[in-house]
Amino acid sequence: MATQSKALIDDLKWRGLFSQSTDEAALIQALSKPTTLYIGFDPTAPSLHVGNLVVLLALRRFQLAGHIPIALVGGATGLIGDPSGKNEERSLNTTDVVAAWVERIRVQVSKYLDFDAKDNAAIVANNLDWTSPLSAIEFLRDVGKHFSVNQMLAKDSVSSRLEAGGISYTEFSYQVLQSFDFLELFRRHNCTLQLGGSDQWGNITAGLDLIRRVESGSAHALTIPLLAKADGSKFGKTAGGAIWLDPEMTSPYAFFQYWLNTDDKDVINFLKVFSFKSREEIEALEKSHSENPGAREAHRALARELTSLVHSAQICDRVEAAARALFGQGELSELDEATLTAALAELPRTTVKSGEPIPTWVDLLAATGVVDSKSAARRIVKEGGAYLNNAKISGEDFAPSKSDFLCGKYAVLRKGKRDLAAVELL
Repeated sequence: MATQSKALIDDLKWRGLFSQSTDEAALIQALSKPTTLYIGFDPTAPSLHVGNLVVLLALRRFQLAGHIPIALVGGATGLIGDPSGKNEERSLNTTDVVAAWVERIRVQVSKYLDFDAKDNAAIVANNLDWTSPLSAIEFLRDVGKHFSVNQMLAKDSVSSRLEAGGISYTEFSYQVLQSFDFLELFRRHNCTLQLGGSDQWGNITAGLDLIRRVESGSAHALTIPLLAKADGSKFGKTAGGAIWLDPEMTSPYAFFQYWLNTDDKDVINFLKVFSFKSREEIEALEKSHSENPGAREAHRALARELTSLVHSAQICDRVEAAARALFGQGELSELDEATLTAALAELPRTTVKSGEPIPTWVDLLAATGVVDSKSAARRIVKEGGAYLNNAKISGEDFAPSKSDFLCGKYAVLRKGKRDLAAVELL
């Protein structure tokens, strides 16, 4: 298995998933036999987002290589707040809110790991299980006494906050809690490797020190670079916020379109990070992308694989069919209401009240703002570029009827090949 462990680390490096490790040679040697490792996810929102997916899928790669993954959901640390990467104090959520988010995230992380594997079944843990029974006195005496304040102040997550204006004792203590997690997982599951984002290096190495001091044991750390786009912007963010894994927070259609619209400069990098395709398959897509970028083969491969992974292959088929149908390559009438609603969510739109006369196509298109004036809309009709639900409109006076509203609710206006708008019947 030594050759396999070296291949695993080499693959992580090729994919851009290797930032730092405590001792790479020792880590490779340790990975020559099945190793228990973990990643922590704090419930700072009701759902994980695609930034979290980077490290979660890295955990899955280790399981596929024969190792035992632990997904730790931070029921305790989520009540405190991690100062890493933050310029100001986090808002504290109530215990009930955090508990609800813990359960939602526990279900989410469970989707990406195998709990039925014969020799290396995955584990989901909650750090509240070992933190809540401790009194403050016990925690300070048994855990806190092993930490040097001087060393804690030197950690990047703390020093950067001090420079930015200060840090509360609550967030200052986060490093101790995360270290305690590593110690408890070492004790309970012989967990000897922690993965995390590169901003977690200080917290992870503090846990290594605690294991050494308390148990005279040794363990390892491996961090993964924080993924950014080619333009330098933070990965996984748009003007509207994060791209969430929860379909109620980011619809499967919007999720698919996010990847389909990936910048050409990012698509191969994202395939390396997120896809489970082999190096040969990704290099073939890279060659295809270089020779014919307009075909967007790499973009479609990325969108299909990730949407199928996060939401299911069946849902991926539905949202891809919706994308085709919007542009006249499929039947809009065959789309279910949820998929249609998601597909139209970002389009310019206007509304019509039920019971009132329905305006003409020309009036509706002008009302959406897709054109500057009704005269421009009339010109589109005359030139043969006007469509309602993909059917060509031939007369300027044409007005939709109620039966034209898909799912009894929506009509789709199209100008030419690409410009779309929606009409909603209220």
